[in-house]
Amino acid sequence: MGMSGGAHSGSFGKRRHRRAAVMSEINVTPMVDVMLVLLIIFMVSAPLLTVGVPIDLPQTQAASLDQADKEPLAISVNTKGQVFLQNSEIKIDDLVPKLKAITEARGGNDERIYVRGDKSVDYGTVMKVMGRLSAAGFRKVALVTEVEQGS
Repeated sequence: MGMSGGAHSGSFGKRRHRRAAVMSEINVTPMVDVMLVLLIIFMVSAPLLTVGVPIDLPQTQAASLDQADKEPLAISVNTKGQVFLQNSEIKIDDLVPKLKAITEARGGNDERIYVRGDKSVDYGTVMKVMGRLSAAGFRKVALVTEVEQGS
């Protein structure tokens, strides 16, 4: 009548399942497939994003201009209405002759001139400077602004 405490007595009604060990390796094949598809999409779409206005540009034998070593010409107008050429103050009447001398020394009258004006300066003062530049024959005049921050 007695039950012996044999080796199998406690494990008779229980099932033991051995689970497979967890794989710690990453399956790289799907990731490579996705990356190749993205690469192809970007290669096809990149030229489409850089197309601007279609222009048929003329071709010439002229050498490209090397303006990397030239400091750009900058005219600044501060809040007091003072005019500066580069970093030195100059009278507005002396501005055009000085600019013509500089551009001729640099090799031509086709140099770009940057006009900087404080945002609180009188509009008429900046327009007076730009009018003199235009009347003197300078056609590449650009207004310099800062990129708006925020919103």
